[in-house]
Amino acid sequence: MSAEKLLIVEDDPGLQKQLKWCFENYEIIAAEDRQGAMAQLRRHEPMVVLQDLGLPPDPDGTSEGMATLSEILSVAPHTKVVVVTGNGDESSAIRAVGLGAYDFYEKPVDTDTLNLIVDRAFHIAHLERRNRELMLSGSSPLDGLITGSQRMLKVCRLVERVAATSASVLLLGETGSGKEVLARAVHNLSDRAKQRFVAINCAAIPENLLETELFGYEKGAYTGAHRQTPGKIELADGGTLFLDEIGDMPMALQSKLLRFLQERVVERVGGREEIPVDVRVVCATHQDLGEHIRDGLFREDLYYRISEVVVDIPPVRERDGDAVLLARALLARAAERHGRNLRGFTDAALDAIRSYSWPGNVRELENRINRAVIVADGRLLDVDDLDLELSEDPTATLNLRQVRDQAERRALEAAMAYAQSNVSRAAELLGVSRPTLYDLMKKHGMKAEA
Repeated sequence: MSAEKLLIVEDDPGLQKQLKWCFENYEIIAAEDRQGAMAQLRRHEPMVVLQDLGLPPDPDGTSEGMATLSEILSVAPHTKVVVVTGNGDESSAIRAVGLGAYDFYEKPVDTDTLNLIVDRAFHIAHLERRNRELMLSGSSPLDGLITGSQRMLKVCRLVERVAATSASVLLLGETGSGKEVLARAVHNLSDRAKQRFVAINCAAIPENLLETELFGYEKGAYTGAHRQTPGKIELADGGTLFLDEIGDMPMALQSKLLRFLQERVVERVGGREEIPVDVRVVCATHQDLGEHIRDGLFREDLYYRISEVVVDIPPVRERDGDAVLLARALLARAAERHGRNLRGFTDAALDAIRSYSWPGNVRELENRINRAVIVADGRLLDVDDLDLELSEDPTATLNLRQVRDQAERRALEAAMAYAQSNVSRAAELLGVSRPTLYDLMKKHGMKAEA
């Protein structure tokens, strides 16, 4: 394997030679000034740059070191730049880190320490590159889905199992929770993956047009029907038909859809010919179909036809950790799309993302990230960029001791309530001894009578 490339920007020939000898495990590329550094950066694309901030200033007095750093990070924002400063020049080091430098080191150079800093910079650069590749590819148990939540991973496993069958699938979840992503996953993991995936949103098309969109029409079927046109169901023949927001489908059309699902034939509007169609149907809705059935807005027999397997998709607020995970992935994509050099989020922004309820789910999160990427001034997105408010105590739920204590107290309260304050029974339910239960109650300031 070829050695990693390390770019050294140093105008002192003696120190440049010393540094080359110091980093014998790397392929060293050297430059003496900004112009040379940028040429080497574009040619070799090193992951780490070791740069002296004390380069001679431009004729107009501009700091060449800071200008070089800014240009490097502008051209290659993911490059790790370790700046070397003069002894006691702490203000320049702080300013460099503010501009985006990975780390700094003061002269005189201690080769062992500098080696450790550079080795760690390469390690971090490799991890971040791998993370970006995973995020940009949408790597997850299912293509296009990014999650670390156990609830969502359970949904993924269910989708993987049902995809291999011919069962009809009903996806239930709030708007923006990822229903179409999972519908495509059902298609892509099935034996129909090489055929078409045809999607139609039943809520987005006027009632008088939805029938022709689904079933097609014959020439002359109505004014303006100048040619024979197949519907979405026919176009999906051999593949998968995704009926999004099926809860909004008109009752009259539900009857025709039910007949298709039973007979697997369609008749175009204005036609008499029965056309056989082999298609798998996947449906989705954010509506409560049980309530719709009781209100006479949805056919019960159609419900049972489309819901051989029901998949409940949890909203983002119920997917532990997913809001932050999704935010980072969406930031990487948005920064790439808009050409912005953004490194991530401030701690306050991450706290706000984690504590916000996200009523619009992934769509709202994506919208806020896109807007923030466009309007942000700094290298890190902050709470104001996202137009979010920070919770009063955003870090409380991340304190492991407090989380444990809260869970312990809830378990004690539930057990005592269930046992009607019978300590022996409560201890049995909790799987602890009576003395242990008394100790726990004392710890949490609880009394048996309570």
